[in-house]
Amino acid sequence: MLRAARARRIAAATAFGGGGVTLVGGGAVALLYLQARLAKRAVGVAGWTSPPVDGVYGDGSGPPIRMLMMGDSTAAGQAVESAAQTPGVLLAVGIANAADRPVRLRCVAVPGAVSGDLAEQLARSHALEEDVRPDLAVIFIGANDVIRRVRPGEAVARLREAVGALVERGTAVVVATCPDLGTVRPIGWPLRSVARRASRQLAAAQTIAVTEAGGRTVSLTDLLDGFHTDPSAMFGPDRFHPSALGYSQAAFAVLPSACAALGLLPELEAERSAGVLPVDRAAVVAAETPGTEVAPADGRRGRRGRWPALVRRPLQRRLRAEPSDDAADELA
Repeated sequence: MLRAARARRIAAATAFGGGGVTLVGGGAVALLYLQARLAKRAVGVAGWTSPPVDGVYGDGSGPPIRMLMMGDSTAAGQAVESAAQTPGVLLAVGIANAADRPVRLRCVAVPGAVSGDLAEQLARSHALEEDVRPDLAVIFIGANDVIRRVRPGEAVARLREAVGALVERGTAVVVATCPDLGTVRPIGWPLRSVARRASRQLAAAQTIAVTEAGGRTVSLTDLLDGFHTDPSAMFGPDRFHPSALGYSQAAFAVLPSACAALGLLPELEAERSAGVLPVDRAAVVAAETPGTEVAPADGRRGRRGRWPALVRRPLQRRLRAEPSDDAADELA
């Protein structure tokens, strides 16, 4: 079970440049290393690369909304055949329909990227756009930090820096936090249990850091597992990256937050139930409930310096039980 205090320690360490908090005990390393090698062999390699997605999508009047896609292979749309199946294009088309304006999409995401690579991606986006700031940046990141055993404090620190740099330039930021790697079938037990705990704990710490930096997060957690009657349909041929159906599900989860960040569809936001929690408790609730958005509630700190966060439930509820506020209290 996740602990809010654990996620808070990881996120707090980033403010002081720390990275010493680890998620996996030393005694399990040998077994996990062996299982990781077997899982990597079982997953294999997809037979194609990410399709090019840069371009203008949608119709309408007015100048295009400038959208930047950053992160890892899920942001790039690895393992699908056409640009239309990638999360970046799905989001761009959805935003264009909501805004009745075209969207100019630029993707600098790189398969295999960890949070430490976001600074280079941001620098490349500045060069490509000739220092014209994007209106919206969407970041999918975290899975490779867990896979490569990057210290969570280090990973969260680099994400906090990237989000802060974007927000400082006036760009709205939405981060899709680390997915639950325990849903990847080629990973066996007990590695799957460790991967699930590590990825959810990282997602919770990411939420705290991003919210405090002025961005908002959407949890992916186990979005691709158990939602569909055939969970395998959510994954591509390598059984690791999402399929076209999986990417569409992820884009559906992120789209309302992307629209909210741009000030679109206020009537839709009014329909979504929302509550305010300390950000560390909000992060734990989000890490357990796919599609949950966490955003800064206001500019003031709450009790004991804890940031208040606005929690919005996903538009489409899962069939399984969602964590209650009482459960969040127990996790604090």
